Parts: sequence; structure tokens; C-alpha cells
Amino acid sequence: MDTQSPRPQVVAHRGASHELAEHTLRAYLEALDSGADGLECDVRLTADGHLVCVHDRDLKRTASSKGLVSTMELADLSDLDFAAWKNPWAELDDEAAEHEDDDRGVLTLRKLLETVADYDRRVEVAIETKHPTRYGGLVEKRLVEMLRDFGWHEAGAPVRVMSFSFTALQRVERLAPEVQLVQLVDKPNYWQMLRRVIGRDWIVGPGIKLLREHPRLAESISRSGRDIHVWTVNKEKDLQLCLDAGVRAVISDRPRYMLDLLEERFGPAAGETSLAQ
Repeated sequence: MDTQSPRPQVVAHRGASHELAEHTLRAYLEALDSGADGLECDVRLTADGHLVCVHDRDLKRTASSKGLVSTMELADLSDLDFAAWKNPWAELDDEAAEHEDDDRGVLTLRKLLETVADYDRRVEVAIETKHPTRYGGLVEKRLVEMLRDFGWHEAGAPVRVMSFSFTALQRVERLAPEVQLVQLVDKPNYWQMLRRVIGRDWIVGPGIKLLREHPRLAESISRSGRDIHVWTVNKEKDLQLCLDAGVRAVISDRPRYMLDLLEERFGPAAGETSLAQ
């Protein structure tokens, strides 16, 4: 490995989602307790105006429901089980740990941010707004309002907002100019179009598959003076690719595994003893 490569931040993708159901409180607590530097979540707006941590527009995959997040109220979503799909045989496992109902229901963004705010160390949160959506810019408006509630709309706050939508990030920039922004990229030509229009201090977030297939892309982004955050990094060889490219954050379903690999390379993170003992 390149001895000059920086130690990247490890961000838990939808929580510790390799082992546990994504976007559940339990998955995020597991990621926090494993030492993750940050948490990543996707947010959607419910019919009654609540931001919830759900990736898909519909609920077929994660809640076995035919409904759409945007047409349901929070109370209706709270009645659904967002964890059963990950381990459908859990009820037959006598040795499986029991968990509170709160660990299985839909997770609101407010609850996630409260959890982070109360944690005993600084943890950063990368919040992705999903588009297209029937609510358009209302998603970013509600998000910035919530960040203001926490005092996290100013420079130095432990949050950043991500989106594939350039327009969505422009909205956030107008509403909260000091919030850190991440332009997500999944196609090489998308970066070529955006490089001339996105803010000079915006972070660029390519997918790991894109970096594998277009090895010069990271170099191009770095030449523009922007930091790189990469999703979704789950394998050692992909972490190596990120280290070689000087990536500043890796977003992973397996945060503990990434941390273990980085500890082998860099030693324990500052102020931290090994969690693998």
C-alpha cells in the first residue's frame, strides 16, 4: 500500500447493513459501537411531512408492503416491520437475541440525529436526499429546518448532505450555505458535465464500480481540488483502490471490517484503542 495515502473516514452505509437490516436503529447502534466514524442514510418525506430513513420509493423490499413512502403517513409506516426481511427465520432461532420493537420500525431522521447528538464521541452523518420525488424541493427545505433545530446548519457541524441531484444540492446551498455538500456520481460523463458548475468546496462521491471501470476518474476529481468520498466499499481490494486514490471517506456496509483493515495499515485511530481485541 502507498505509505503516503491518508487514512479515510469509515462511514456506515445505512448502518451496519451487511449484518443487520438497513436503516434500522439497531444497525446504526451496531455501527457506532463498532467504531464507525460516520453514518450514512437516505431520506424520504412521508405524506404528513416527516423525514424517514428509507432508500427505496416503495416498501416491497424492506417492509413487505405495496405502499409508497410518499403516500403513507408516519403512523402507518410505524406499524410495519423493517427488519424481518433481513432474517426471515429469526423467530425460529432460539438463540437469536430479542430486540425492542423500536429496533424494527421505520427510523425517522430526527431519531437518528438525536442518537448521534447523544453519543459519547463525535460522529458525522451523511444524509442523502432521494430524487425524483413528488415533493421536490420540500425535502431539502424540511431537512435544513431539522438541521437548524440541532444547530447543525453552520460550518463545522457533523453533517453533510449528498444527492445525485445537482438541483437538490443547490437548494441546500441556498438555504444553508455553510452545510457541506457531496455531489454523487454514477457515470463518468456526469462528472464531466458537473465539474464546471458544482461549487469549489463541494465533495464528489463516485461509486466504487465507477472507479474500478474508469481508473483515471479519481485523478481527474483530485486535480479539480475536491475531496472524494466513495460508495459502497466492502472488499479489501476496493479499499486498496481508494487508498491509492487518496479517498477521504469510504462508505461501507461493513464498517467494522473496513476499520480492521485500516487498523492493520495505520494502527488504531487517534484516541482509540483496538476494538478487535
